Amino acid sequence: MSIEQRLAELGITLPTPAAPVASYVPAVEANGLLHISGQISFAEDGSLIKGRLGEDVDLDAGIAAARRCGIMLLAQMKAALGSLDRVGRVVKLGVFVNSAGDFTDQPKVANGASELMQDVFGEAGRHARSAVGVPVLPLGVAVEVDAIVQIRD
Repeated sequence: MSIEQRLAELGITLPTPAAPVASYVPAVEANGLLHISGQISFAEDGSLIKGRLGEDVDLDAGIAAARRCGIMLLAQMKAALGSLDRVGRVVKLGVFVNSAGDFTDQPKVANGASELMQDVFGEAGRHARSAVGVPVLPLGVAVEVDAIVQIRD
């Protein structure tokens, strides 16, 4: 089964990849790896998912925001590689969670993106990861996720 077929089976439609908001490129291919810039949390309607976990965003909404970041990562992968079937493995995700000082469930939030990668790519979607709390993210979003993926020729 192709990854496109898997996305259809999961009911996932990829959005148009987000354009950079500053002086960088969405993805860089180097030495068999694709490094994807941080993707911020956009809702299905294109609006930003904003807020701070532990203040005005609850855990379930944070998990959903991380999943939406993962969907945008998939869109960036497809734009850079032409086909998601060229992804050999998801190597690492870096997850940044806009968090109140006493919020400590960043790993649970990050699971929104991690579980998506496993659902889409199977065993090749299992990856190393960091999940950190930060006091603010660009545009006030709740979550940002970047990725490194191995490219298959």
